[in-house]
Parts: sequence; C-alpha cells; structure tokens
Amino acid sequence: MSRPTLREALREGPFTLAMSSGFFGFFAHCGVLSVLEDEGLVPSRASGSSAGALVTGAWAAGLDAGTLARTLEGLRREDFWDPAPGFGWLEGGLFRGRLEALLPRRSFAEARVPLTVSAFDVRARATRVLSTGDLAAAVHASCAVPGMFHPVRIDGRWLLDGGVKDRPGLQGVPAGERVLFHHLSSRSPWRSTRAMEVPRRPGLVALVIDDLPRVGPYRLAEGPRALAASRAAARRALDAPVQGGMVRLSA
Repeated sequence: MSRPTLREALREGPFTLAMSSGFFGFFAHCGVLSVLEDEGLVPSRASGSSAGALVTGAWAAGLDAGTLARTLEGLRREDFWDPAPGFGWLEGGLFRGRLEALLPRRSFAEARVPLTVSAFDVRARATRVLSTGDLAAAVHASCAVPGMFHPVRIDGRWLLDGGVKDRPGLQGVPAGERVLFHHLSSRSPWRSTRAMEVPRRPGLVALVIDDLPRVGPYRLAEGPRALAASRAAARRALDAPVQGGMVRLSA
C-alpha cells in the first residue's frame, strides 16, 4: 500500500497549523504558509511559539502570506532595534508598534480561526498558553527572546519567549487534532538534544526543511533567501510521501 503524499494527507480533513520557535525563523515559516495558501490548504486552527507565533498570529489576524512576506523582506534592524536598560537588550516598543500596525485584527476573538500562542511565565517558570485578549501583546510576549528583549507584562504576569519551555508551540493544541507542524531545525549550541527533537503525537505530520539559510538581527539579508528556499522546499514536500509521521527534505 502506497503512503499518502503530504498534499493528500492534508486534504483528508480539517487540520491545525502549528509552527515552532526558531529565532528569526519567521522567514522560513512564511515561505511554508505561502505555499499552503497557494494550494488552498487552509488550516482550521493555528498555534505557534516565538517565530511560529508571529507567522500563525499574523495569518489568523487576517494577513495573507504574500503581504507578510513583503513586510519581512523589507525588514531592517533599525525597525525593531531600541536598546534600553532592563532585563534584556531591547525594550521592545518598536517591535510592538510594528505588530500593532501590521495586524488587521487586534484580538483573539476576531481571528479568522482559533489561535493559541505559547509564552513563558517567568514567575511560574512554565509555559502559559494565550488564547484570549490582545493579539499583538501575545505575539510580542511569545517572541521576547530572553536577554534580547525585555519581558512583556500581560494580566499582571511577566512573560518571555514561548520557546523557553514549548519550542514546538503545541501545548495549546488539543490532543487528537490533525496537525501539520513546521519544525525549524535548530543549530544553536545552547539547545539540548531533546529540545531539537521533532515532536511525535497521534495525528501530527511534521514538515522539516534542513539546511535553510541562517537569519538573525545581523544577517537579515539572508531572510529573503530563507523565505524563497522554504517556499521551494514546501512545494516539493507536498508531493512527497509521509513516512513515519514526517516529511523531511533539504532546502
């Protein structure tokens, strides 16, 4: 019996799109999302952590992948670089302002599909799943990389990057959901082997694209290359068979 392709698997029924954290991996996430949109493979639910929260949050707020791609491709470091004293290098006001200007809808209640965003509660030292309230605030908190951004206060709690405890961004996705999970491979020496593992759970299909260009605040010029490479790989992935709950290929 032949294995279904990723395209066939996604067409079997409604699915959740989940996207992992991964520093400036939002370029790669956007490339994957753009292919899903082009193919009419629209998720019925979305979830994410850090870079994944930025892309799934923007899409759930009504932004199409093409518009998001053009915004990211025009991103410059001065657009979000606002050093200030505090528990992190950047205050985060510029980043928050760009989010608020970018998102067509401002609250989870207005999102086009149910959305969950993972953040890290500093005091509780645990993941907090955000699914109500202000979307820009939630995405800001989920993207607040420790040491880079100041923590974000929501409902009296200080929050940081969701990837601290929930790198896949899956904690808010109910068990039993059909999930397409875009996993960003991490090459950071600070990540544990377990943190870099591709998650497995019933109903989940992971898409893993290896060897994408590395992007960061001092390597933003690589962003458009990462977006284009992930887009090309995602197109190939749709016609690849799902093996062991995964489609893995090189950029």
